[in-house]
Amino acid sequence: MSESHKQVVTVVTTVNGERFERDVEPRLLLSDFLRHELGLTGTHVGCEHGVCGACTVLFDGEPVRSCLTLAVQAQDHEIGTVEGLASGPEDLHPIQQAFWDAHGLQCGFCTGGILLTMLPFLEKNPNPTEQEIRHALSGNLCRCTGYQHIVDAVLRAAAMMRSGDGNG
Repeated sequence: MSESHKQVVTVVTTVNGERFERDVEPRLLLSDFLRHELGLTGTHVGCEHGVCGACTVLFDGEPVRSCLTLAVQAQDHEIGTVEGLASGPEDLHPIQQAFWDAHGLQCGFCTGGILLTMLPFLEKNPNPTEQEIRHALSGNLCRCTGYQHIVDAVLRAAAMMRSGDGNG
């Protein structure tokens, strides 16, 4: 199909509280929309099969694999990315602070997806056990860590979020 005959669809969505309207091809993946159309590169693309979890974003508050979701599916929905967690570099979200404090990241490739998987988990389960955390993490692959520091960070984040003071 020639460039002049490409089909485009207008997508209107809210990402991290900001409304966006873009003309996109119907086959454009949400991960590519976020990265290439909006410049939100914290959404990483790893396996492109929905297995690794690096591309996880929040879709109306629920974690989804953006590499398996079309951008057009985001029409009239609220998308959250890792860039939307902190209000600024000096004001991290408690889950980000906990990962920093507990050394829950190494290369960082998987971190955004893990944070956006764990946040709704902690909202539904504010006092999880280590086993519950490990089960919730089972869909997110990390090649750098042995997961213990990630689990420790999630436990710390849970305590911080329960206390509301950001210090656990």
